[in-house]
Amino acid sequence: MKITSWNVNSVRARIKNIIDYIKDTKPDLLMLQEIKTEEKNFPFDDFKKIGYESYVFGQKAYNGVAILTKVKINKIEKNFFKDKKNQARNINCEIKNKSQLIKLINIYVPNGNPIDTEKYDYKKNWLDAFIKEVKKSLKKNKNIIIGGDFNVIPEEIDVYDFTKYENDALFKTEIRKKFRELENLGFVDIYRHINKTKQEYTFWDYMSGAWQKNHGMRIDHFLVSANLQNQIQNININKKPRSKFKPSDHTPVELEVS
Repeated sequence: MKITSWNVNSVRARIKNIIDYIKDTKPDLLMLQEIKTEEKNFPFDDFKKIGYESYVFGQKAYNGVAILTKVKINKIEKNFFKDKKNQARNINCEIKNKSQLIKLINIYVPNGNPIDTEKYDYKKNWLDAFIKEVKKSLKKNKNIIIGGDFNVIPEEIDVYDFTKYENDALFKTEIRKKFRELENLGFVDIYRHINKTKQEYTFWDYMSGAWQKNHGMRIDHFLVSANLQNQIQNININKKPRSKFKPSDHTPVELEVS
């Protein structure tokens, strides 16, 4: 089973690229972030034509998450925990893989910059509430995969120049500790587990020729509960969509589960 996560930075602006990507890689399930549209304007029919059902938690012009799937999923959940700003940042489902029920959690974590504003406090509070709810979920189902745009650079190796981000909401020690807190519940950052020393990125800013210079960062992740770890066959950062015309500033992360 192939599960992909991709912050598309507007589903409607990126529709051709997304459809081309789906036709090229054929994921069973695609978790999208930053769709930037309300449900009523989501391109359901475009995806249905190529065999995918869409489940959407949208918001006008900002944020928004969705799950596209060609396999049966259950228990679609849009109110996993209380977001104090009522932003559309999380959608979950359950999927059957062989005899297992796996809970898939699709997240778009707040950016948090600038750090001297309430945006940073919102990010910290959002992560605290999310971690608390994940902890509860593990008591009901130990098979959990969390994917999405975490807006966290976990380690120095995960950004082209960490010294530039020491006072950034993506790399501040306080935020990275919250990522560790999530891992310590019993999750594995599966990309880093498999690729101990590889330096690859999932995001390159549109500014200053970041893509051309490979001035990127790894902020899109899959955290896999430890008991599913041995079922992960591969994880791949697919850079091809970032090189396309009118790309998202993020690129897909592809997880293969046996």
